[in-house]
Amino acid sequence: MSKKLAAGICPLCHRYTRLTFHHLIPKKMHRRSFFRKHFNREQLNEGIAICRQCHNGIHRFYTEMELAKQYRTIEKLQQDEKLNKYFSWVGKQAIRL
Repeated sequence: MSKKLAAGICPLCHRYTRLTFHHLIPKKMHRRSFFRKHFNREQLNEGIAICRQCHNGIHRFYTEMELAKQYRTIEKLQQDEKLNKYFSWVGKQAIRL
């Protein structure tokens, strides 16, 4: 479950709304030996503050393993064509604060 943060601008859809914390390497992967060997605790806990709609979309399109191995940075999330289309769509939706 993600922590709710204060309102701000989502770096993915560029809307001003409440933000949640998204672990760039999902917490489910933190105990796996590959991630324990290649990343320290600080790296495993890195994340970004994004809106709930973008957060849900990221997890809808990709598995935890795909996110952990291929989408570990905000830049990689923004460069993905499928996610980029989704973020553009979210950016046009009404906001409920």
